[in-house]
Amino acid sequence: MTSKLTKTLDVRGEICPYPMMRTVSELKKLSAAERTLEVVTDHAPALDTIPTQAARLGFATAIEEVGGSEWRLVLTRKENAS
Repeated sequence: MTSKLTKTLDVRGEICPYPMMRTVSELKKLSAAERTLEVVTDHAPALDTIPTQAARLGFATAIEEVGGSEWRLVLTRKENAS
């Protein structure tokens, strides 16, 4: 469930490296109160690149398949990340 403190980034139709680059940019823009970014993608390689970069920034990733070739990545700021 998406709360008001969750932003959504739709990168469907974009191919690498753009989904990862846009995700990193949005993660860096999140305020301290915004703990979660939801990313929707249809580009399978982003399932590897986005979690790797998110982890470097202190975010955990949960991946959910929401269609035949569409995924939702929920990136949540880890409690000990600053």
